[in-house]
Amino acid sequence: MGRRNSNKGIKGDKSAGSSSLDAQVIRMSVDDEQDKAESSMVAATTENVSKDIVFAGSDQTSADYYFDSYSHFGIHEEMLKDTIRTKTYQNVIYHNSFLFKDKVVLDVGAGTGILSLFCAKGGAKHVYAVECSHMADMAMEIVKANGYSDVITVLKGKIEEIDLPTQHVDVIISEWMGYFLLFENMLNTVLYARDKWLIPGGVVLPDRASLFLTAIEDADYKQEKIDFWDRVYGFDMSCIRQQAMLEPLVDTVDQNQIVTNCQLLKTMDISKMSPGDASFTASFKLVAERNDFVHALVAYFDVAFTNCHKVMGFSTGPRSRATHWKQTVMYLEDVITMCEGESLLGSMTVAPNAKNPRDVDIILNYSFSGKRCQAGRTQCYKMR
Repeated sequence: MGRRNSNKGIKGDKSAGSSSLDAQVIRMSVDDEQDKAESSMVAATTENVSKDIVFAGSDQTSADYYFDSYSHFGIHEEMLKDTIRTKTYQNVIYHNSFLFKDKVVLDVGAGTGILSLFCAKGGAKHVYAVECSHMADMAMEIVKANGYSDVITVLKGKIEEIDLPTQHVDVIISEWMGYFLLFENMLNTVLYARDKWLIPGGVVLPDRASLFLTAIEDADYKQEKIDFWDRVYGFDMSCIRQQAMLEPLVDTVDQNQIVTNCQLLKTMDISKMSPGDASFTASFKLVAERNDFVHALVAYFDVAFTNCHKVMGFSTGPRSRATHWKQTVMYLEDVITMCEGESLLGSMTVAPNAKNPRDVDIILNYSFSGKRCQAGRTQCYKMR
């Protein structure tokens, strides 16, 4: 099958087997022309201020590298232009003013400050925007340029180390999700802020995140990205193939590649969970919906804001519109020949890497016994 176009997502209908959240997602458009003007102003201010900032240099730890990577405006441009992401947050804030009116809000990992600006415009009493990277300097300028300096206070530093100028907040908002949901491990920072500052009965946005798994046919691209290393211009480079198999590929999957059902692996309630809950083992049963070959498993996540008047959210799945998170593809050593109705059984263990907790270690166990194929093994992957 021809490879997916990573710049285009395909929105599938519910009868095609979209994820459970799709039926609840409410997507509303809010003054599109005004949105474009606001986004342009943020982007222009960010670009101008970036010229005056000297970014961090060498001798960086993995944590330093993580924060410094968010100092460059390019990564923020990509996120701001992800309209599924950004407009969902905007709609949550603008259409649920009862959550924000006269409330004190904490924006964890504020970046350019776009969520803080939404909250200020949505009626928040005060917003504390915390950002550890050098983007905090830009956010201060952006807040000033848009006339919100009396409502938004930008604090530069790590949530775990800053002194917040208030004892409690009513709302915590954050766009903490990484590739495979948990890559970069920013979730623990949100949970730290929740436990330290959120009032009893306070609101965390978003408050629900779910990780899903499915299986795909992907012969052409596996050949191009993985099997390529077996023989390169007549030379054996299979040692690199082994490394390529260890690293999941972040890419956009065409919904027509999906062979099986989509299985829920884990749902996290951000308002109640503990940091250790982000490490888990989940079993799965993927049932073939047609006769085909399976070359890889694909993970994606849904996010929900359940405290709204109506549940809002978005999906990063291959049957929904594309986001900058795309999907996470884990290639299998085996090519599994599945007939319709046959099941691929297994379990997936997910945990932060011991040396660098912002990376994610994944252990996959699977077994298959079908009419035309038997397979089973353990594979390890590292998101880094």
